[in-house]
Amino acid sequence: MTDQRAGRILLSVQGFNPKKWHELLSAKRDVVIEPQGESDPSIDYAVVWKHTPGILGRLPNLKAIFSIGAGVDHIFADPNLPDVPIVRVVAGNLTQHMVDYVVWRVLDHQRQGMFYRSEQNKKRWREIAQPASPDVSVGILGLGELGQAAAKALKAVGFKVNGWTRTEKTIEGIETFSGEAGLTPFLNATDILVVLLPHTPATEGIVGYDLLSKLRRDNGLGGACLINAGRGKLQKEADILRALDDGTLKEASLDVFEEEPLATTSPLWTHPRVFVTPHAAATSDAHHLVPLMLEQMERFERGEPLQHLVDRKAGY
Repeated sequence: MTDQRAGRILLSVQGFNPKKWHELLSAKRDVVIEPQGESDPSIDYAVVWKHTPGILGRLPNLKAIFSIGAGVDHIFADPNLPDVPIVRVVAGNLTQHMVDYVVWRVLDHQRQGMFYRSEQNKKRWREIAQPASPDVSVGILGLGELGQAAAKALKAVGFKVNGWTRTEKTIEGIETFSGEAGLTPFLNATDILVVLLPHTPATEGIVGYDLLSKLRRDNGLGGACLINAGRGKLQKEADILRALDDGTLKEASLDVFEEEPLATTSPLWTHPRVFVTPHAAATSDAHHLVPLMLEQMERFERGEPLQHLVDRKAGY
């Protein structure tokens, strides 16, 4: 007989194996993969990643939705999304993975990694200028939990760090810009652009040719560099390729793409100045995230407020 413990969970995920999530969640709660019938009043919580559209609308007693990943645009894509709290994942493990990725890619661009790998393939012994970190300005587009952590880590390494946010924000040691009026000055002061914005209707396609053309090219790196570890829908890949080919952009490190997995026919795979990773900058780890989700559920059932709630109006 099924264990009818409080707070039954629907686990609805696509794109990866849910086995470990199911195993860890079911150690404490009753977990189902599908609702029972057209309306299932037994489910209190949903843990999702790119869930089946419409499935959440079949849960009349749903109390909260938990996203497995940092992004929540996949939840808002559901036209029948119920009006319940949405909890985004905030975890030290996930944040550290993102910080590691950003620092790695920034250092690689600063130290001319793509050039030296190309020279190694040609067995050529040749040195080019590598500016010191204080002479390189890194701009973080998006100063949420991940953006702020990355900015502080880069500052600690020695880089000059700027940040842009939709609304005004003050961070010690970081020069911040905000709003439409602040975007161009921010870009003009940036040698390496790191994109960590959420995907919303307002940010979709923001990383296009016009934005890239405003980055600082006259610098010790030999041109502007792009790192996108945010969301794939933020970028226009045709514009990135155009910018690379005409010199507007020197190099790009891309972890996310408009459509995933990236098609084998995409020229990004073989472009000599593009570094591709398969949405691996900060992979959600069930061992770290499930205990945090279960703790939130327990707190909620004790009458305490949920933490890290998504602002439905803002979309993140």
